[in-house]
Amino acid sequence: MAVGPAATVGNNPDGFIHLVDPNRKWYNNKRLIILHAWLVLLVITSSTNGYDGSLMNSLQSMDQWKDFFHNPEGGTLGLLNAIQNIGSLAGYPFAPYLSDGIGRRTTIWLGAVCMLAGAALQAACMNIHQFIGARFLLGFGLSIATNSAPMLVTEVSYPTYRPQWTSLYNTLWYSGNIVASWTAFGTSRVSSNWSWRIPSLLQGIPSVFQFFLIWFVPESPRYLISKGKEAQALRTLAYYHADGDEQDPLVQYEFEEIKAAIRLDQETQKNVGWKALIATKGNRRRMLIIIAIAWFSQWSGNGLVSYYLNKVFDTIGITDNTIQLLITGILAIWNLFWAVFASFQVERWGRRFLFLTSAAGMLVFFTLQTVCSAEYAIHQTKSAAHAVIAFIFLFYAFYDLAFTPLIVSYTLEILPYSLRAKGFNVFNFTISVALIFNQYVNPIALQNIAWKYYIVYCCWLVFELAFLYVFIVETKNRTLEETAALFDGEDLDALQQAAAARVTEVRHEDYDEKSSDPGLKA
Repeated sequence: MAVGPAATVGNNPDGFIHLVDPNRKWYNNKRLIILHAWLVLLVITSSTNGYDGSLMNSLQSMDQWKDFFHNPEGGTLGLLNAIQNIGSLAGYPFAPYLSDGIGRRTTIWLGAVCMLAGAALQAACMNIHQFIGARFLLGFGLSIATNSAPMLVTEVSYPTYRPQWTSLYNTLWYSGNIVASWTAFGTSRVSSNWSWRIPSLLQGIPSVFQFFLIWFVPESPRYLISKGKEAQALRTLAYYHADGDEQDPLVQYEFEEIKAAIRLDQETQKNVGWKALIATKGNRRRMLIIIAIAWFSQWSGNGLVSYYLNKVFDTIGITDNTIQLLITGILAIWNLFWAVFASFQVERWGRRFLFLTSAAGMLVFFTLQTVCSAEYAIHQTKSAAHAVIAFIFLFYAFYDLAFTPLIVSYTLEILPYSLRAKGFNVFNFTISVALIFNQYVNPIALQNIAWKYYIVYCCWLVFELAFLYVFIVETKNRTLEETAALFDGEDLDALQQAAAARVTEVRHEDYDEKSSDPGLKA
């Protein structure tokens, strides 16, 4: 049984659920409606990421862009594609210290400033060197903003809606992907250089909103408590989670639990600094899971489709550019649909079920995709080529059940507050490394062994499914602090048990007293 700040996890299977006012819904409570409006401002950071990640593919298809930059090829083209990721890598060392040091909101604002500068420079650049500098700035700003934005989403959300909102964060990457693809498709008909300058300029729009409005978003109560601003943290929780009632049972439960968890981290010194990521058995297990799902998210066969779909089409005989663009555009919309659908099922079906179903489905349909690719390559069977397209769509439906919505939300919820920024930074860094690996290895392998390269991913997906079955822990219907207790139970000492007792004491004495008053309802 897990013990610690969330000692009630073991004693009460319902956790905080019985403290939630069943009449307080997202659509009928003014404070929740306002809170969710601010959460939209945060999750569009992921849309910006998706927009930027898709833009370069579109620009490289424009003759106006190629003519202006003298048709970049070879190493220059490789640098243009990689420089945004290099900028992100440069920002990773600073991101967690900014998030924990100056706050989530201020860090997002700094990221927005960098992205605004990058978008402006990219839209106005007069040579390839300025374009490269703009891409670096965009990557740097993204790494700063994307470290804080999902953490702030998960730390200020109403408890019953937190899983859905945090899952939607990464899901909205596809919304940026869709907007970038169709914007570039529309402006490609403009004969001047504005064909590529307009899409470059438009990618700064989300950052404009964040630049001016981020200060109206509530700061993370966990950050405030870590800085000794407990009264402000309590006001924030009460304002958005209980219509301003600081004595509301749910608010008091959240407040005392957060205080206990942060106090324990500060007093034991076990969860401070980078070494803390591997200092305890619970933290080592966390990091193993986080690094694994980050790598799996880019190395489940989806990297072939996401970044080299045209080469995949070539291997099955679909070479018409119009058909390729049509399939790519429809696939992006398909992905968004399934990812959004899965985001709203995380509490109903559970994380473990979604991860295992996702991996099993990917294994089945990627194997079928491999078989049909081989059939076309060997016998030139046209029906096999068409089947590959169908299996790509079915593969992505299962991929989007878990590896789009859950990788960010699951990472954030299994990390305690003191490690959240650093652990999430490791997650983002792992994804960048996996992306770089894909960018260099996949095209070489496809060129040399074609469809046989798919067999490598089939074998990998078997390992992936086995890993997820062994290591993924179910976390549904728990607060962030209760989830942390699932990993830290065996590492907690007497000091942590004492803190848990204080939480339980506050809860029973205060809440039981209130529940006996007929004028108050939990």
